[in-house]
Amino acid sequence: MVFERKYGISLLTIAILFCAGLKFSHAQEGTISDKPIIKQESWESSYSSVIEEPIDKVIEHDKAKKDGIMKRHMDLLNERYDLSMKVTNGVTMSRGKPLPVGPTARLKEGMSWEKLSTMTPEEIKEKNVFPYLPLPHPNHATGGMLFSQIQVKQFPRLKRFDLDFDIPEHFLPEFPPAMFLTIHKDKGDVSQGKVVTLENYYELFNGLLNPKQLEGLRLLVTQFPQQQFNATADRKSEKPSQGVTCFDCHLNGHTTAATHLAGDNRPQSHRNRIDTPTLRGVNIQRLFGSQRALKSIEDFTEFEQRAAYFDGDILTAIKKGTNILERGSQVHFMAEFQSLLDFPPAPKLDIFGRLDTKKATDSEIRGQAIFFSKGKCFKCHPAPYYTDNLMHDLQVERFYKPQVINSQYIRAEGPIKTFPLRGIKDSPPYLHDGRLLTLEDTVEFFNLVLETNLNAEEKNDLVAFLRQL
Repeated sequence: MVFERKYGISLLTIAILFCAGLKFSHAQEGTISDKPIIKQESWESSYSSVIEEPIDKVIEHDKAKKDGIMKRHMDLLNERYDLSMKVTNGVTMSRGKPLPVGPTARLKEGMSWEKLSTMTPEEIKEKNVFPYLPLPHPNHATGGMLFSQIQVKQFPRLKRFDLDFDIPEHFLPEFPPAMFLTIHKDKGDVSQGKVVTLENYYELFNGLLNPKQLEGLRLLVTQFPQQQFNATADRKSEKPSQGVTCFDCHLNGHTTAATHLAGDNRPQSHRNRIDTPTLRGVNIQRLFGSQRALKSIEDFTEFEQRAAYFDGDILTAIKKGTNILERGSQVHFMAEFQSLLDFPPAPKLDIFGRLDTKKATDSEIRGQAIFFSKGKCFKCHPAPYYTDNLMHDLQVERFYKPQVINSQYIRAEGPIKTFPLRGIKDSPPYLHDGRLLTLEDTVEFFNLVLETNLNAEEKNDLVAFLRQL
């Protein structure tokens, strides 16, 4: 106070000016105490902006930019992939949707899958011909939950005014997906072909579940505020919203391929796009979140509500209406129900998760042999559930140079959780960010990354086996 009276300036003002000076100095080339400073063109906080504008102005501004943003992103997708509809009815998803067929990746001129598989990672990187670069969010600079066209059509409350979903419907899981329970295997699809919602969950499951499980399911289909869907003026829905439900992304305990940006990294350009994984089979899993490595389904459920719903920003979570769940009852009940979600039936597998040779085709049997030998798939995906419950760093950055693509910084991504392959045919697209649109793309990707040098027939057989899991 004496200092303020004498010099007419507050200590707080000095502190602000000092911090601003540090920020400015760190944006320049030079040294402090002989330590080099990296030139930084712009500075980005770990926290989201709390500055609001009138919502009508935001809607007007974002709608005006929408076509340009979507064109840029769809131009990228069409450059990378053949997005035309190619499907097979020989094997279908659990409720009959045809499987998409690939590979869809467009190879650079003069390249073939055979030629690529003979090249070293260094050669592929030098020639810039890797066909499966990380996939950005349609608007990576903004990010946020984004739901498929078919889901938004049925539930308009999930529509954003600034963006549309990017991946065509034939590459997505069936809608609605079937729901299978470990305690009612005899009943098959307990959803009866319906989308399980707050309006019908009691009718569908009263008498099948105990009271704790029924309450857990109720919470999973209850809307809670989320970063882009809430009542504040910085939302992305035209009308104020009660939010989203857990089962909006994990529809019927499975997935709609809704996309988002992982909340566990900063700055924004470093965040990974995430393709919503299925909740089927969480009872046999010991890690949750593609990179977060949460240790239980309870941890995952609680984290999603407290932080992931709000892009990992605890301050905006409080502002927008975070839902603090009580661990001993609500979280536990939700987790107990999720642990009942079962993998879909696989009639050609025996009790050890291997093919019953009396039921399998020659191609599927050959594919299984490749999976457990030359293909190296079994090293991370052992039977019977085809996961080792670990995380692995595939070091895919061996194949490309660091670069910025549509506001995403493409660089080393680090370890990713090994997801189970049981029921994999029901869950396109693949990999944590959905960059692999079909099982054929997945096989081509790992043929390059694991350097297994499979020939065309071996790859076809491997896909035939994966379709039976």
